[in-house]
Amino acid sequence: MKAGVVHAKEDIRYEDIETPVPGKGQVKIKVKYTGICGSDVPRVNGDACHFFPNVLGHEFSGTVAELGEGVSKLKVGDRVAGVPLVPCMKCEDCQKGDYSLCKNYSFIGSREFGSFAEYVVVPEKNAVPFEEGVSFEQGAFFEPATVALHGLGRVPYEGGKTVAILGGGTIGMFVMQWAKIFGAKEAVVFDIADERLELGKRLGATAGINTLQEDFMEKAMELTQGRGFDYVFETAGNTITMKMAFKLAANKAHVCFVGTPTKELNFTVEEWENMNRKEFTLTGSWMSYSAPFPGREWELVAHYFKTGELKFDESFIFQKIPLSKIDEAFEMYKVPGTVKGKLLIDSER
Repeated sequence: MKAGVVHAKEDIRYEDIETPVPGKGQVKIKVKYTGICGSDVPRVNGDACHFFPNVLGHEFSGTVAELGEGVSKLKVGDRVAGVPLVPCMKCEDCQKGDYSLCKNYSFIGSREFGSFAEYVVVPEKNAVPFEEGVSFEQGAFFEPATVALHGLGRVPYEGGKTVAILGGGTIGMFVMQWAKIFGAKEAVVFDIADERLELGKRLGATAGINTLQEDFMEKAMELTQGRGFDYVFETAGNTITMKMAFKLAANKAHVCFVGTPTKELNFTVEEWENMNRKEFTLTGSWMSYSAPFPGREWELVAHYFKTGELKFDESFIFQKIPLSKIDEAFEMYKVPGTVKGKLLIDSER
């Protein structure tokens, strides 16, 4: 089969490799689309790849092409989304159902061959079926949509309250939609790009605030009658928005960092003291799994994509690129600001 194979830093090639065969309890998936995740970029353009040669890709959709021995819940032809985490199921965290925290895990598309290929083999539980009304493009967005929902589950979320979403990227848009689906009174998106704020409103945000405006904090407080927000979700992993979360939080609020930081983060005493004086609760969110594996996050994404309540906007996709040109896709990331949205690799082209 054809695959995009990483041989070294800045060296990804479209070439022939052996087609995988499903073992006991596994299925072989004919891949349709794979999204390039932010974590894939340093694995190709940097030094983050675990080994060479390697086949990356973990945000994928496709159809079941072959069943291994003992597979009973899937059939050939099923439309499925890929679940990349392969937890050990034996450690203390796994026994508690905290699969995201497993220290002995494998991961499809980084620690074992992934979906930048025509076919990928995964355990049966790592293929989540979805119905005809859900597109393969949506199927490739299951993983980021579940990451967003897992963040919501990291706080004692209740409807009827105010929610701030810092960062209007794909994860932020899904966090905002989950907040609305589960009853947010106000779900406000904060970003520096007006087009993202407009997208947020199209998808259901009650307001959008551009943080480049000098009076943005005043506008934010007006929306909450000066209280601040009951829930604050930081999704950008940016130093500025992480500090902003502390300012936007109401007394007794819940603040969750969903975004992954890339730079060292320092707080002044005054900034940090927000947590003491407001007595808000700060937590983090990592990946997207719960018991029984892979968890309600994956079930609910399949359900709400099917009902249309979890909306998918074509602007989420920046471009679709054939697998044969995967090297060109990663070249685009070398120029900051070039890629504005998700790049989808089409394994059938």
